[in-house]
Amino acid sequence: MRQFLSTLALAGFVISAGGSAQADMFEKAKIMAGEAIYKEECRRCHAPDTEHASYGPSLENVIGRGAGTVPGYDYSIALEASGIVWTEAALRAWMEDNTGFLPGTKMRHVGIADRTVQDFILAYLRSITTRDGSAISE
Repeated sequence: MRQFLSTLALAGFVISAGGSAQADMFEKAKIMAGEAIYKEECRRCHAPDTEHASYGPSLENVIGRGAGTVPGYDYSIALEASGIVWTEAALRAWMEDNTGFLPGTKMRHVGIADRTVQDFILAYLRSITTRDGSAISE
């Protein structure tokens, strides 16, 4: 949590500085904050890559991926049949209230309603998405 607060302070400094180089610094600060939040809120179930074991599916390359498509994970029927593509808007809705967004999902979740926190997590998820974003499933 201390790292997260330091990152937020850095982000505030970068915002006030302005300019292109500062915009890059701000994006890096958002990614760092997102990673810290991810470790607190998401990592207990989701690895950020396929090289590490996790209870839930890896979130590497999640943006642009079809929901319920990671091989070897036992998804709920509701998620597999949903046709959802993990766009940033869909991920934001999922973070806020996954059971409201998709009734029948088996994922237990405490909602993340704060849009700024969602922005940070999304910045981190973008950083671990290496494909061009045009894919809709794997």
